[in-house]
Amino acid sequence: MNQLYAAYQALTDAIGPWQQAAAWTSQALARSAQHLQPWPAPPGLYAAAAAHEVFSRLRLTHRRPDYGIHAVLPAEPGVIPNSVDAPGAVAVTEHVIRRSAFGSLLHFRRADLAQAGDGGKPLPRVLVVAPLSGHFATLLTDTARTLLADHDVCITDWHNARDVPLAEGPFGLAEYIETVIDFIAAMGEGVHVLAVCQPCVPVLAAAALMAQREHPAQPHSLTLMAGPIDTRINPTQVNVLATGKPIEWFAKNLVHPVPWRHAGAGREVYPGFLQLTAFMSMNPQRHADAFRKLYDNRRDGDHAAADATAAFYDEYFAVNDLPAEFYLETVEQVFQTHRLARGELVVNGQKVDCGAIRRSALFTVEGERDDICAIGQTVAAHDLCTGIKPWLKSHHVQLGVGHYGVFSGRRWRQQIYPRVREMIHSVN
Repeated sequence: MNQLYAAYQALTDAIGPWQQAAAWTSQALARSAQHLQPWPAPPGLYAAAAAHEVFSRLRLTHRRPDYGIHAVLPAEPGVIPNSVDAPGAVAVTEHVIRRSAFGSLLHFRRADLAQAGDGGKPLPRVLVVAPLSGHFATLLTDTARTLLADHDVCITDWHNARDVPLAEGPFGLAEYIETVIDFIAAMGEGVHVLAVCQPCVPVLAAAALMAQREHPAQPHSLTLMAGPIDTRINPTQVNVLATGKPIEWFAKNLVHPVPWRHAGAGREVYPGFLQLTAFMSMNPQRHADAFRKLYDNRRDGDHAAADATAAFYDEYFAVNDLPAEFYLETVEQVFQTHRLARGELVVNGQKVDCGAIRRSALFTVEGERDDICAIGQTVAAHDLCTGIKPWLKSHHVQLGVGHYGVFSGRRWRQQIYPRVREMIHSVN
């Protein structure tokens, strides 16, 4: 049995106390410098505090961070109110609508929409389907916060597979698709679905199956953003790596059992720390430079810049293990054999026919500089959805953004989101 995960756990257990001690030391040194004011701090004090902080942050966590969405400013997408009591701010609370072993349907409930039947016109309901690809759904916090300005938003909050007991059974691509269908149905008729990256394939499959089954809750619209619908088109380095080895190699080398100390002990997973390593290896110098800049900014007193870098890596280093069956089936059926793109995907004995989708509008978004899902891979959905009328289809290529810029950041808020909003409201 492969012991890589156990070795990783032993290493983090050994280093963890030292990193926690470094965090406390950094805080103590910073407080000492503050107490010396207005006199200058001894030479090297700020540098020592910064060095201890950097060491303390070079570790992974396996718990979902908080979304931190406590209020929203209606009609001001992406703007973060200073507090719930800020002028015009509307309080937001989190509520779980549906829970399964592997994921929850989380509702960001706006206080002004909490009262049902108040006679007001409801906002369009949007389900954000987050990737299950090594990070938690909090990676889409900016996406959800921006949507909340004009919509009633839920998100698929996927759980860490290492915390799911073996007794809960497997969770493969078919289970993912059926869970998406269940979540859409739980939100009721007239839902708009927005998928980011990896879930574009299962979301499109879910919509097709709902159409084939004549499900009453078929989504009003599908927004597919930077997703691998057909990776035969303009393949990226990620696609080449996925096709460079047989699926047996992935099963032998990248799937590992969860160590005994966790609730999911014995469950085979693709560890989040391996996925993070793969992501970081694509551009290691950028991450090294970021931590160097964190050190420099903290040492020089630019705490706002240092805090921004620290916040990013708090999220980036929060990793989520994938169920082995979901990971392997995704690699094989999405990236190696292209089952959906070829019209050959079968879910629980039913062949998926994207041409059956007729009631849903389709909007696809791609980033010009996306090196994970390149231009052409997402727009391929339009060729598959032959039953959707041409006036219900649209596509947008955002200039100047990479993968993450499609769903997060300034261009997402100012240029991409207005198009998403326009499409949703026009068909709602």
